[in-house]
Amino acid sequence: MTIYLPIAELSVNIFIILGMGAAVGFLSGMFGVGGGFLITPLLIFYNIPPVVAVATGANQVVASSISGAITHFRRGSLDVKLGTVLLVGGLTGATVGIWIFSLLRAIGQLDLIISLMYVVFLGTVGGLMLLESINAMRRAARNEPPAPRKPGHQHWVHKLPLKVRFKKSKIYLSVIPIVALGFAIGILTSIMGVGGGFIMVPAMIYLLRIPTNVVVGTSLFQIIFVTAYTTIVQAATNFSVDIVLAFILMVAGVIGAQYGVRVGLLVLAVGLRLAIALVVAPADVYSVVMGAGN
Repeated sequence: MTIYLPIAELSVNIFIILGMGAAVGFLSGMFGVGGGFLITPLLIFYNIPPVVAVATGANQVVASSISGAITHFRRGSLDVKLGTVLLVGGLTGATVGIWIFSLLRAIGQLDLIISLMYVVFLGTVGGLMLLESINAMRRAARNEPPAPRKPGHQHWVHKLPLKVRFKKSKIYLSVIPIVALGFAIGILTSIMGVGGGFIMVPAMIYLLRIPTNVVVGTSLFQIIFVTAYTTIVQAATNFSVDIVLAFILMVAGVIGAQYGVRVGLLVLAVGLRLAIALVVAPADVYSVVMGAGN
């Protein structure tokens, strides 16, 4: 069954698009990722024009981020003040990114640049993950514990001026690196259609030394508004948001996310059951003894 996408100007198999949205939604629900870095290249592989894939794929990031941010807000693990500072940089970066997006489209190099950025981006992320895994396995083989942080040690980031106290996060930090991080994520969101949480979260933890318990919720807070802003501006200036494609992806993503959450809970339950079986004595204790032959 095919359906015509008015902005992309091509007909697609609706079941393939539903499958893509459901698969990314499933992973989002199971692992808590926004999915923008997956759905955009998948759409490009399916011959959706990159300009449409980037602008439309951001809708799914908005949908998945809202539910997560609400949950963290209710739990008290969202620093609104810190998120607002990130948002200032994010909106500025998104504005600059959309300008770059329009410029590349005008000179006819947008499709090439987006494809190259994804090749470099995904290759770098995959390479770093592989390197970290290899190093972790080597440390485990040598029984080496992770290097502890030196008490009282301060990163260069913490020596910058314009410091502000964030009571929720219990940190006293310069707004310069926070705004810069938001700015960089904003550019990535507008050009590549990604939420950027998989970059922002480790940067907030390891570079800015923000407590882990507020990082995810605060990151989602910023992502919601930056991706929504990007989608609206892209639709108004570049006319690149395909509402039909966006609706199909969002419906499939919501359904897939529900099953992803359930499977994630099922996997967790199985793991807990196995862990309990290792430490709790069984109801019937017995042993097997090899008897001597006559």
